[in-house]
Amino acid sequence: MTTGGGSGIGAALAQRLHDLGNTVIVAGRRLDALQEAIAGRPNMHAVVLDIDNAVAIEAFAQETLALFPALNGVIHNAGIMKFEALDTRRDLADAEATITTNLLGPIRLTNALIDHLVAQTDAVIMTVTSGLAFVPLTATATYSATKAALHSWTVSLREELKGRVEVIEIAPPAVQTGLTPGQESRPGYQPLAEFADEVMALLTAQPTPAEVLVERVKFLRNAEAEHRFDETVAQLNAFAAQARAAQG
Repeated sequence: MTTGGGSGIGAALAQRLHDLGNTVIVAGRRLDALQEAIAGRPNMHAVVLDIDNAVAIEAFAQETLALFPALNGVIHNAGIMKFEALDTRRDLADAEATITTNLLGPIRLTNALIDHLVAQTDAVIMTVTSGLAFVPLTATATYSATKAALHSWTVSLREELKGRVEVIEIAPPAVQTGLTPGQESRPGYQPLAEFADEVMALLTAQPTPAEVLVERVKFLRNAEAEHRFDETVAQLNAFAAQARAAQG
């Protein structure tokens, strides 16, 4: 099952997993987008999920397990990214929504499914974080913070579930998706199909890495270990500003 499965990275990974012969559930807020993602694909199913609503998550988990009792994996991909100004007082609704979707969503959904997943013989939980978990984009500070928190939570989850449920983190670089306005065609961002193909090659490797890192994200993931963190913060934010400006 993939949350945020109606478009972008969620849909791309769900479709590639389906291509390998898996039964796949895509979940998200918009039924029309979900139906488009599964069109013409037998054994691919769409289920509406409001990841911001704790009660809805519990109901979704119960209904999904009743319909698909063999469920043995979840990809936490649903996320939102909002630009924000930190140098002036503002309405925090976007920041709070980002925390609810990006961090509380995976925590709540995992909690709702954990007893079932632990009982499976071959279960996996995947989180989709970001290169920004390791080097923040200051224009999207709360998004970056939620991804850093999700990375830390994933490390803890992996240790707690060791030997029972496989826990994998996928940390994308900047990818051409609809995450922010204009991002589908933003210069310098990795094309979605190329990213998905690279991820699938890593996921199907033996052994599967605990952190799935495409080549483009290693610049961010390794910045602190390679003692170039401050330099990389400046480089990343300059690049992102230039890419947005190039689109007008």
